Amino acid sequence: MRLRSILLRTILLVTLTLAGAHFESAAALAQEPQLQSAAGETPLVDTPSAQAAKEIDKAKVQLGSLQDSVKENADNDDALVGLAAKADELSRAVIAISVNLRPRFDQIKNRLTEIGEPPKDGQPPEAQIVTDERNALGAERAQINAVTGDAENLSIAVTKLVNEIIAMRRQLFADTLFRRTEISVSVLDDAASAFVHEVREFSHALASWASFVWKFKRFPLFAAIFLSLASALILLSGSYRLFGSYLRRDEAVENPSYIGRLSIAFWSTLIRTLALAVLLVTSFFFLNSFNVLRPDIAPVIGALFGTIGLVYFVGRFVNAIFAPREPHWRLVKLSNLGARSIGYCLSAMAVVNGLDYLFGTVSEAMGSPLVLTVVRSLIAALIIGIILIAVSFSKPMLARNGDPDAPGRHWPRGMAIILRVVGAALIVTALAGYVGLARFVATQLIITGAVVATMYVGLLSGKAISRQESFGDTFFARFLTRRFNLGPVAIDQVGLLVGLAIYAVALFVGIPLILLLWGFHVQDLQLIAFRLFTEVKLGGISISLLGICTGILLFAGVYLLTRWLQRWLDGNVMARSHVDLGVRNSVKTGIGYLGVGIAAIIGVSAAGIDLSSFALVASALSVGIGFGLQNIVSNFVSGLILLVERPFKVGDHVVSGTAEGIVKRISVRATEIETFRKQSIIVPNSELINGLVGNWTHRNKIGRSEIPVSVSYDADPQKVMDILLELTAKVQLVMRNPEPHVEFLRFGPYSLDFELRFFLADMGDSMTVRNNLRIEILKRFKAEGIEIPLPQSDLTIHREAAPVLPHAVKEHVDDHENSRNRPEEEDERPVRQLRGRAAES
Repeated sequence: MRLRSILLRTILLVTLTLAGAHFESAAALAQEPQLQSAAGETPLVDTPSAQAAKEIDKAKVQLGSLQDSVKENADNDDALVGLAAKADELSRAVIAISVNLRPRFDQIKNRLTEIGEPPKDGQPPEAQIVTDERNALGAERAQINAVTGDAENLSIAVTKLVNEIIAMRRQLFADTLFRRTEISVSVLDDAASAFVHEVREFSHALASWASFVWKFKRFPLFAAIFLSLASALILLSGSYRLFGSYLRRDEAVENPSYIGRLSIAFWSTLIRTLALAVLLVTSFFFLNSFNVLRPDIAPVIGALFGTIGLVYFVGRFVNAIFAPREPHWRLVKLSNLGARSIGYCLSAMAVVNGLDYLFGTVSEAMGSPLVLTVVRSLIAALIIGIILIAVSFSKPMLARNGDPDAPGRHWPRGMAIILRVVGAALIVTALAGYVGLARFVATQLIITGAVVATMYVGLLSGKAISRQESFGDTFFARFLTRRFNLGPVAIDQVGLLVGLAIYAVALFVGIPLILLLWGFHVQDLQLIAFRLFTEVKLGGISISLLGICTGILLFAGVYLLTRWLQRWLDGNVMARSHVDLGVRNSVKTGIGYLGVGIAAIIGVSAAGIDLSSFALVASALSVGIGFGLQNIVSNFVSGLILLVERPFKVGDHVVSGTAEGIVKRISVRATEIETFRKQSIIVPNSELINGLVGNWTHRNKIGRSEIPVSVSYDADPQKVMDILLELTAKVQLVMRNPEPHVEFLRFGPYSLDFELRFFLADMGDSMTVRNNLRIEILKRFKAEGIEIPLPQSDLTIHREAAPVLPHAVKEHVDDHENSRNRPEEEDERPVRQLRGRAAES
């Protein structure tokens, strides 16, 4: 019994040792401290799931705080914008918590699969370490499931809060627009009294602020002005350097091109407006940063700068589009009077809108009653409506004779009706008490209309520049031609890129401005841009444009690095080592394939695309390969075989079927062979692998060349052979080993046929050598009196047919019949002449 007990203990000890060694990797995989005891005590560990649970608890607290803040700021649109941004950030953080737990969950799942199910009743018990590990992993998996469920519920709650904020902001916007105010005489009296009080209060506040700044903030004031002016001047000077020709109109040009007018209109409006915007924004920033502005004055200064920017932008737009004093630069068909009148009306509406905004800000800063703002907006809407109606009765259109100084014609009927309807609608809406709606529509008519029109001009300019053979006439194109020596095709391609760049500038500047004008905040645009570049939903697929751009840049970078490595190895390493041209081409091609593959993997991974998702695509391609793509795959594999096995290489002289020439390039799908007539023949790689290919320069460039020679029967064969060998020995390119020799091939029908055979070290010289040798052979044969016979044939005439011959031919035939008894050699020439003349007849 004691021996049996010792044996059982030994077996148990060995089993536990092996089990500990087997599950050592699992302990490392768990990435957590070992259990405190094997008796089933609860471990005190800080697992990833526990950390995630703590983060979920913090997120729940943040969500509760956001919900309370939303309730408190239900009437504050600016505060709701900030809360929406925080809620969106919280949603992304919660989703990240759930995503980060997925790898750990997969590890636990795979480990539990390896361990297996616990032993059932009647089965031998398992080691305690295995049971403890299964219990710990099961508890952690349950905790991960619980945390993941909490994260999903929390994400749903955050999404619901974001939707509530969007609905509240939409309702606030609608309430602001459609809020109705009773318009009466008492309201006007209250507004007049409030206006007098506001002027008095604002004058006192402005005077006290100016006195304080001049006494105590004089240096910061001048410093802010200087820095802002410097920023604007830097932008403006740089713009004039780059786009100087597009910012000024050349008065000497009497008939400018359409593309020139478009370009100057777009760039002069955009660049100069941006320069003023930089001046105004930096001025406000520096004044506020240097504590020059008081809290009650800062909003007024900001509104003043905004009004100046609006009026300047509309003025630049009017000058660019309508050109009141320069009809030959005008983009629309208006008379001079019409262009001036429309320009004045647009500028007047911009001034009215700007002053309305400025006085509204003053009223808000001074704490004036709301009635003053309502009446001021009412007056602005009425003025703009009256201007629109007055413009509709004008005659701005260009006269039929095309003279801009002649009296113009009326608006097109549809346009006049639209102007009158919009003007009347503004007046009626304002008088009905919907002053906010009237003010909003009037503002959008001016600012949004100007922005849209500028964008349209920019798009037209880009379209005109990208049109074929249009960019070459511009100043920038002439500069590129002189600087980089570009040809017409390259300049045309640059014009296409410039046109696309103008499209991008017009859209990326105009669209955000329009969104801001229609109630969006900067935080909204930032959130839209973030979602656009990081998370675009297409069904169940999430695409990151930023990741895709990063992947494209990484792919391009690795690809360029591969090309550089190819050139460096070929030009520095292999060229200096005198490596064979074919080997160099194979190495370059192999490195190119490897580099493109690595670049593709890096680019796809950086783009955030899961490579495992290509399994379905690969399975689908396998079916296509079996049908339509098998030739492509066959050619690709054959190309790899050609590069590795190298039965022929670049520069070899090959013969494949009817194609014979020099191998110029071995690519993935086909091999390019250039014939001696400079014709490129593209042969699929599979045909070269499966077919018969003759390679004249496979091992080396040594090859045999032949020259057939025929002489008359009167020549001495030995003398002919000696002459041929003598002439061959004088050629330096002919190899001496193997020696040249002459074969007496046959007795031909009219000649003795020989063939001169010799070897060349480079078969590329065979054409030149044969040509020179033929010339020398012909000269020597003439000198030696050796005749090269012409082809001969016999003509037999049968008298049975009794052909009717011409009289001259008949006489010759009779003479021949009378001289039949002459020797054959004497009668041969007349018979040949007779046969030739008969054939001519």
